[in-house]
Amino acid sequence: MSTAVSDRIEKQVLLRAPLARVWRALTDSAEFGQWFGVDFDGPFVAGAPLSGRITPTKVDEEIAKEQKPYEGMPFVIEVDRIEPQKVFSFRWNPYAIEPNADYRKEPMTLVEFTLEETADGVLLKVVESGFDRVPIDRRAQAFTANEGGWTAQMTLIRKYVEKTA
Repeated sequence: MSTAVSDRIEKQVLLRAPLARVWRALTDSAEFGQWFGVDFDGPFVAGAPLSGRITPTKVDEEIAKEQKPYEGMPFVIEVDRIEPQKVFSFRWNPYAIEPNADYRKEPMTLVEFTLEETADGVLLKVVESGFDRVPIDRRAQAFTANEGGWTAQMTLIRKYVEKTA
């Protein structure tokens, strides 16, 4: 199921892997980077900024090809919240791909991952909200790019945790 309204994107996926495995894939920055497609400079720490560089995912060759044109571009987040085995969230500038643009002055969106154990595995939900605050000249493109991007990311994390569970 996925939902898209003007201010938020919602996706979910059922992961057939233990909760601890899914949690590690989300909150260990090195593991997150393998499936998501980024090489971070350090660990995720609540309340702290973290930077890295885009690098194609290690999980899916087709999606890696789509990420390849962005390889090496800066990737900056601010870790918002880490609530063990329940919630991981960060803020970022969506679709920040123009090499000479200074996105630091723009409002960020909030990306929240929530986990719920079920009889069949772990239900992972991701919600990105705050698009209505993105500058109007970038808003529609950022929303469209991320709506498709989160669909791909749900596929990537499923492949990653189910392969390594």
